[in-house]
Amino acid sequence: MSAAPRAAVDIGGTFTDIVVEWGAAQRVTAKVLTTYPNPEDGFMRGLGLALDRARLVPRDITAIIHGTTLATNALITRRGARTALLATEGFRDVLEIGHEGRFALYDLFIEKPEPLVPRPLRFEVAERIAVDGAVLRPLDEAALAALAPAIRASGAESLAICFLQAWADPQHEERAEAILAPLLPGLTITRAADVCAEIREYDRFSTACANAYVRPLVERYVAGLESALAEAGYRCPLLVVTSGGGMTTPEFAKRYPVRLIESGPAGGAVLAAEIAKAAGLDRVLSFDMGGTTAKICFITDGEAQHARGFEAARAHRFVKGSGLPLRIPVVEMVEIGAGGGSIARLDALGRLVVGPDSAASDPGPACYGRGGTRPTVTDADLVSGRVDAARFAGGSIALDVPAAEQALAAVGTPLGLRPPLAAAAIAEVVEETMAAAARVHAAEGGHDTGGCTMIAFGGAAPLHAARVAEKLGIGHVLVPVGAGVGSAIGFLRAPVSFELALSWPQPLATLDMAELNARLTAMGHRALAAVRAATDAAVEEQRTALMRYRGQGHEIEVALPPGALSDRDRPALGDAFAEAYRRLYGRAIPHLAVEAMTWTVRVRTVPVPPARLAAPPPAIAEAPVAGAREFLDPLTGREVPIRLVERAALLPGSLATGPAALLEDETTTLVPAGWSATADAAGNLILTRGAA
Repeated sequence: MSAAPRAAVDIGGTFTDIVVEWGAAQRVTAKVLTTYPNPEDGFMRGLGLALDRARLVPRDITAIIHGTTLATNALITRRGARTALLATEGFRDVLEIGHEGRFALYDLFIEKPEPLVPRPLRFEVAERIAVDGAVLRPLDEAALAALAPAIRASGAESLAICFLQAWADPQHEERAEAILAPLLPGLTITRAADVCAEIREYDRFSTACANAYVRPLVERYVAGLESALAEAGYRCPLLVVTSGGGMTTPEFAKRYPVRLIESGPAGGAVLAAEIAKAAGLDRVLSFDMGGTTAKICFITDGEAQHARGFEAARAHRFVKGSGLPLRIPVVEMVEIGAGGGSIARLDALGRLVVGPDSAASDPGPACYGRGGTRPTVTDADLVSGRVDAARFAGGSIALDVPAAEQALAAVGTPLGLRPPLAAAAIAEVVEETMAAAARVHAAEGGHDTGGCTMIAFGGAAPLHAARVAEKLGIGHVLVPVGAGVGSAIGFLRAPVSFELALSWPQPLATLDMAELNARLTAMGHRALAAVRAATDAAVEEQRTALMRYRGQGHEIEVALPPGALSDRDRPALGDAFAEAYRRLYGRAIPHLAVEAMTWTVRVRTVPVPPARLAAPPPAIAEAPVAGAREFLDPLTGREVPIRLVERAALLPGSLATGPAALLEDETTTLVPAGWSATADAAGNLILTRGAA
């Protein structure tokens, strides 16, 4: 932890979370509602509130780390820039053709997601690069210049240039930008090979168009935020968190805004990974539940699982294949529409369903008193006794219990349930939804939830973590200090990093090591320059190859050894691939040729190992009780008294036996019957099932 004060701001779909840290262990937090349509207003108000609590002034802050849902929300709501596409002649419909698959095979009325660029805004020009980078057809520069008036007349604010095989040689994309930029002043231009230099046309086109679609919005937002911070007296650098769990400069965030899509959830994974290392936990399920969504990620040996891409803006209840594929570095997780603002309703068959739509912060749940009338998970938590109306969000939002009860009656009355029972039913449905998503994610990644420790954070996660853990066969839950603003705390632990990928298909048997070293070195220099733009701290380089058996359709990631590679490394690369393949699929395939398709280089600041946490002492005394209230036990359907314990009063050596609610400003941790809670030396809560 840095001795100088640093701030982190996480703008979520419902709340904006702020953390200020300094010294050995000094921290203040704030939580305010996200302000639409100007999220920077909530940013500045929340940051000012946190500084007031810390008795600091803007010039005291040495760095501000920021993660935002701005790019994500623009894709989901389709409120990005009017975007045009310039493609190789004959290929403007790649966006519509996609992978030629159906995410719902037997649905005769399937509706695929609409492309970000409608067909009238897709333009073509004659050119063609071969898969080996050779020019098959020169770029028709005269025809390209003649397209400029039509692009201008289309009203496009942003342009994506996506040429076939530009990953092999980007010269035509670069030349097209050079010709069009002076002819179309004010137009933002994104080149596909600059954003994603990888094979597979649809994924590359989709990524480039998404970057172009959100780029003007993000550029304006970041520039406006920098101006607002300067006017308020902040003189520190602003760093932006990426979907891969690292930090980058505002300049790179403006150029590659598509890399900000999952910045908030990535911060939570960084926090969970650090806690796992400090606590010596080798198998962790990270559970982040906020106001709009829940995120689940597996942490193995202190490292979050990473991927080379994911789908954004899934249109059909987060069904795989119903969104926009993006090829960017990302923390691998499953995200579902299950948060405090998730709306409950009865479907056509009269069944209770929850989410994925959310009341967000405007109007918010009915209990917020801001005009919302539909029942949400937060309304259910309030009516069931999980949440204290006076302590919610640190007391910054006064909750309206009668309004919540009235909203719950809309789903409870048709089912013959009074509001407390309807609240219990909503909680049970959303908890099963989250557990089911975790089971699927575990199966897809070859994980077993049994034996994992759950690390729960986010404003709503501690309220539901124990029950979700029960459903997954997990007996231990860790709720970190500051859990209600966990992702923002994770921002302060993130490294400065930048990752590049380049497709260069090569059979392993004939791989030209000298050419490979030259390409990896060039990528390393470019990634290092991006990191050095933000910091001069010590760095490390990680390199991987995406490899497969020849003829297969997809690759697996294999780590490359450090330093220059030679022919002597060829057998080791083959062995590393075989071992990775065997680990995933149970066996390797002998005598089958191996090929590498894509190479990646990631440069990041060297992480500081967290201090190892001592095991908590045996709990010998019950923690002092601050009060009690009625709580509807979802397993028995009866209201029972629940003990209220201030989290700060639960010290190492003390115990809180369920049912109990552990109270703090940003969240509440529910300890159900059959569970108990203790605290470790760092103040993290340790919930254990079946212990008392």
